[in-house]
Amino acid sequence: MKKFLCISFAFFIQGTYYSQAAKKILCYDLKEILKVEPTLLYKPHLDASKSFGIKILKDSKTVQKYINNGKFHKISKSGKGYRVQKLDYSRAWMVSKGKLMLERIGTRFSKETKGSTFTVSSVTRTLEDQCRLRKVNTNASLGISSHNYGNSFDISYVRFNGVLGSNPRLEAALEKVLKYYYNAGRIYYIKERQQSCFHITVKNY
Repeated sequence: MKKFLCISFAFFIQGTYYSQAAKKILCYDLKEILKVEPTLLYKPHLDASKSFGIKILKDSKTVQKYINNGKFHKISKSGKGYRVQKLDYSRAWMVSKGKLMLERIGTRFSKETKGSTFTVSSVTRTLEDQCRLRKVNTNASLGISSHNYGNSFDISYVRFNGVLGSNPRLEAALEKVLKYYYNAGRIYYIKERQQSCFHITVKNY
């Protein structure tokens, strides 16, 4: 009887392990993720992302590879016109044009608003990060995100000068800056109302 119980327990443990492993594998199953079709609005973001020659960022090792070869650059915690909030589900590294565009948007916004700052709420995400994010945010992308290529970032439109709350004047000023760079052929952007942020993807101009 004891032998039977030991064997049963061993199979239970083994079954639990493989069940957990399967969930983890499913999380990074590119075949499944790639089956999710992007919306017509979002497709240009993915097309722009793929033009940088960065492969989909699966995990921390993939990000580190691009840091080591100089393709990813560190985003400062703050700069002229912007601050980066504490990032739990993304990493403050981007391709050089992404970093430069964030700085330009910040500088222009600061000038337009006489010194105000906006808050960057998300930067580069791996598929691993995205899986963790989906556990706490069901609105997170089920498919490939432009964040997975290191050339996208999100700017909150409800947090300016470190204060959380609606500010129509600064929100309008921020969108005016984004429209300027969109019209100049430098970025794509989407106003994500569920997340209260602008999702910005930098083009490889």
